[in-house]
Amino acid sequence: DAPRAGGSTLPGIAVSDAPDPLLDAVVRLLRLLDEPRDRTVLAPLVKREILWRLITGEQGGIVRQLGLADSSLSHVARSVRWIREHYAQPFKVEDVAQLAGMSVSAFYRNFQAVTAMSPIQFQKQIRLQEARLLLATHPNDVTAVGHRVGYDSASQFSREYRRQFGAPPSQDAARLRHTTHTTAGALP
Repeated sequence: DAPRAGGSTLPGIAVSDAPDPLLDAVVRLLRLLDEPRDRTVLAPLVKREILWRLITGEQGGIVRQLGLADSSLSHVARSVRWIREHYAQPFKVEDVAQLAGMSVSAFYRNFQAVTAMSPIQFQKQIRLQEARLLLATHPNDVTAVGHRVGYDSASQFSREYRRQFGAPPSQDAARLRHTTHTTAGALP
């Protein structure tokens, strides 16, 4: 949780319904994709409006914390970005905590509050999701895909993959390819 004035904390993740004015601004920004002449001038204004609606809205406190350079959320965001960019490399949590500018215990607590998992669990999720994407295009190269995403042991990769997706990598890849071909064949 991010510290709040007075000692209480803000959650790292929050969900709420988007108010109509925010949705309207987002739709207007999307419509500008079809208007190259207007986009140059209007898009920055609409983006500012969206940001304004976010920081003044129901979850504004959390959004403002993300923007503060020294907030725990921004420190965790920096470490999340680092883990995403280096997911295939082993790391020590102590080193990532240092990168985030936090003690190990504060880092664990804040990272878990923001992501709802430990740094190692987060890395594993990224590895497995990336492996699944790779297997969709390289279904017959399970061992190489496991190594590419950072697993030294093919059996550990297969075991964790099965636990995450409910099937061994080769079966899941075949299912994904079948689903993709079926869906692609159904498109007009």
